[in-house]
Amino acid sequence: MRIKVLLIVVLSIAILFSCKETEAKKEPKKEVYKPRVIKNITLKKFDHTKFGLKNMSSIRAIELVDSTAFFIGSQGKIYGFYPNGNFLITPNDFFGEKKPNFRAAAHTKNKLYALSIESPALLYQITMNSKDGLTHPKIVYTENHKKAFYDAMTFFDTKNGIAIGDPTDNCLSIITTKDGGNSWQKITCDKLPKLAKGEAAFAASNTNIATYKENAWIITGGVQSRVLHTSDMGKSWQIYHTPMIGGKESTGAYSVAFYDANNGIICGGDYTNKAGDIANKAITTDGGKTWKLVAEGRYPGYISCVQYVPNTSGKELFAVSTEGIYFSNTAGVSWVKVNDEGYYTIKFIDKNTAWLAGNGKIAKMILK
Repeated sequence: MRIKVLLIVVLSIAILFSCKETEAKKEPKKEVYKPRVIKNITLKKFDHTKFGLKNMSSIRAIELVDSTAFFIGSQGKIYGFYPNGNFLITPNDFFGEKKPNFRAAAHTKNKLYALSIESPALLYQITMNSKDGLTHPKIVYTENHKKAFYDAMTFFDTKNGIAIGDPTDNCLSIITTKDGGNSWQKITCDKLPKLAKGEAAFAASNTNIATYKENAWIITGGVQSRVLHTSDMGKSWQIYHTPMIGGKESTGAYSVAFYDANNGIICGGDYTNKAGDIANKAITTDGGKTWKLVAEGRYPGYISCVQYVPNTSGKELFAVSTEGIYFSNTAGVSWVKVNDEGYYTIKFIDKNTAWLAGNGKIAKMILK
């Protein structure tokens, strides 16, 4: 009897392991993404003269809302491209007598937000709808400090948003919303890391702030370049040093992007020395705590915007500046120049398509 019981137990164990091995064999292997080799691109440049425009404003912020692209620029101008082919431009009196210079923008489901750079800083909430386009601009935040200068903004989710600007005291100016953008509050300096004299931020492309879930990373520049990090949408903050170039008002990190909670990249340099390619690109694999310089002495030089290509496992990136368009298929370790056309900012629609904007120009980039 005891032998029979033992035999049954042994057979049961053998069958169990056999089933597990069969299941393991049947489980498909996870495919490893193979980065593309891209040596050139197609640019479809927007011809504004076809719409009766003599010129366009300087554009440093792009917002993609479903299939519609909004380009937020200077002189109170916002341009929109709709999937049905319609083109929108805000009229001269859209913001009343004001002609705000926008460099920061963000959106929720039905609202577009545009934040001006000069004092007084004005944050507009604009209603979006498919029938009337953009309507009912409303100021939801004003800051009258003479040093007010806001650089970038974004939303974590439908309710929580954040905008950042240069210091008016001894810390960055950071405002947040918890009600979808209807009201905004400024975080006091006693709750933020202190900045050094001459340390600030750049309003180059609306990308010196990056978010992933409840995390946000903000980059500084000037005399030194550091990264502020919050893991709870602005309730608490840490600050980390970077090896990026510093020492001047024009030096430091200009753009930051994160693929996930750990892997990110910062790019920048010196706007007054655009060929400078030393200490202007760095990557992190630990959420921004430490940074490693990459592509030292090689392309690209000064960069105003860097972005991960969606659905490429964090391997592919594009970077732009007034000096051209650059591509990396090594997670930022090495780069190639794919076009000489200069732009301020880039934002991807999908893996093969992106919008670009610059000084009086808009283009769509095609990678197929």
